[in-house]
Amino acid sequence: MSDEGTPDPYAEPLVFGQRMQILRERRGMTRTVLAGLLGMSPSWVKQIESGRLRTPKLPMILRIAEVLRVRSLSDLTGDQSMAAADVTLFTGPGHPRLPAVAAAVNAYPVGYRDREAPPREHVAARLARAWAARHQARNHREVLGQLLPGLIQDAQLSVRQAESAADRRAAQAVLSEVYSLTQFFVAYQPAASLLWRIAERSMVAAQESEDAHAIGVAAWLAAQAHRDSGPAHFDAADDVTMATLEYLAPRLQDATDDVLAIVGALEFEAGYTAARRGDAGSAWGWWDKARAKARRLPADYYHPVTSFSQAIMGAHAVTVAVELHAGGESVRQAAAADATAIPSRPRRSRHRIEEARGYQLDGQPEAALATLDKAFEAAPETIRYNGYARRIVLEETEAKSPERRRRASELAVKIGLLAA
Repeated sequence: MSDEGTPDPYAEPLVFGQRMQILRERRGMTRTVLAGLLGMSPSWVKQIESGRLRTPKLPMILRIAEVLRVRSLSDLTGDQSMAAADVTLFTGPGHPRLPAVAAAVNAYPVGYRDREAPPREHVAARLARAWAARHQARNHREVLGQLLPGLIQDAQLSVRQAESAADRRAAQAVLSEVYSLTQFFVAYQPAASLLWRIAERSMVAAQESEDAHAIGVAAWLAAQAHRDSGPAHFDAADDVTMATLEYLAPRLQDATDDVLAIVGALEFEAGYTAARRGDAGSAWGWWDKARAKARRLPADYYHPVTSFSQAIMGAHAVTVAVELHAGGESVRQAAAADATAIPSRPRRSRHRIEEARGYQLDGQPEAALATLDKAFEAAPETIRYNGYARRIVLEETEAKSPERRRRASELAVKIGLLAA
């Protein structure tokens, strides 16, 4: 039994339907919502959960796992052989450099005056180079894993040794953004508590800085963390987004490009959450607001954290359509978007994954696999840690077409889902 007094979905001898019901209820999701996300009827969900229908085949199990955000297929099926194979979905493998990054975050160096902090401007310049390296590298987690421990320590030191209130606020702004960069490294790894610790520290440092841009960036990432925790946390995501937009609104008249961009990024996040809810009107309405902000930016502008820009709005349109489960619209938006205009390798890879989701929704699995190959070429470490991509690849390894099975299996080996 779990602490809540309900059956533990990871205990034997629960059957598939029981596990599905427990996991659904822990997500705060009704049968009607789950059915809609799966393209099935509430009656079908009820019959699966009650055991009146047989366990679905692998493609549907993968879709259920995606919607319920389970840690691995064994959590849903009870088949421990799947756990042994480490077939994780929405939590990718732990990166070899994760322990060093975690140690830097968790360190509490009381004797910090034993070493003089580098100048804040020096730390800020290293941070800017780290963002650039992340966008340019195919294996961006490896790059960040090397840079972050020292960067975290020096940014913390810079805050502690600040000699004036103004210097301390400026150092807090840099530290908040260092934590934001750290969130990109930790995301989708098996370190949920660490991710939330970093997000909270980023928010605190941003508020201490009183810097509009730092506050916007920290809120942007916090909203994503809430939304990715499941439907029960969508309201929390919206609360963070709306409160920050209200805070930034009076500052828009004389805003820098970076502040304008973070407002646009937050507006898109509101649309993203609305799309997750299935609210098409609000989703596209917020996308329109974000596009208006993008059009106020220089044509070649690209926000270093959020990737917000004129170039990204096509990719954002694909995401909205995919989250609304509109396959045809997803494909139309993908055709209109220019992936080559996205300079960031990880963000371009993420866009390719969204395109692949659209192709699969539209019944074009061959195009989905071809697009995932492009995602791998852009940034292998993005697709390796992306649950949607992993689900599509696993599903296609069971395809009836031998050619699709072959292509999917080859990609599964490349991203570490299957042994060579």
